[in-house]
Amino acid sequence: MITRDRALELLKKHLKNRNLFKHCLAVEAVMRELAKKFGEDEELWGLTGLLHDLDYDYTKNDPEKHGLVTLELLKDEDVPQEMLDGILAHCGKKERNTLIEKAIYPADPVTGFIVAAALIRPEKKLEVVDVQFLKRRFKEKAFAKGANREQIKACEKIGMTLDEFLELSLNAMKKISAELGL
Repeated sequence: MITRDRALELLKKHLKNRNLFKHCLAVEAVMRELAKKFGEDEELWGLTGLLHDLDYDYTKNDPEKHGLVTLELLKDEDVPQEMLDGILAHCGKKERNTLIEKAIYPADPVTGFIVAAALIRPEKKLEVVDVQFLKRRFKEKAFAKGANREQIKACEKIGMTLDEFLELSLNAMKKISAELGL
């Protein structure tokens, strides 16, 4: 299977936006914690999260190709089908059937939502954000509009309440706060 070092090398080559790179790190962290919770392969789940937006710079103006270009970029890499399916499922190019496919779907937008919550705090740090703060902001439609609330609430499809999912995601991101600059 592809190594994390190789996945990072590919991200650095194909993603020029530093914030998008950090987003991929955040989704990786959340996916690793979800894998741990469900007794799944943390490396496989983490790398799926890390590589899920590999093609974003190429497809941001052509969302119909998002995910598909990533598969093309990974065709010569040792990437399991389960990872490719997760990447396709996160952007709606594949029906979400397996646990990893259902998990990455809400993991993607929740990271942007949590980053937005940290950035509106004077400290601009994850350490001052808690689940109650996130839940209050979650109800505000004007806050972090790009973070699809319905997609985040799809955490219920993996048997987690919104509170549980927000807490797990926030804690996962706090573990890598230095890498995220938060």
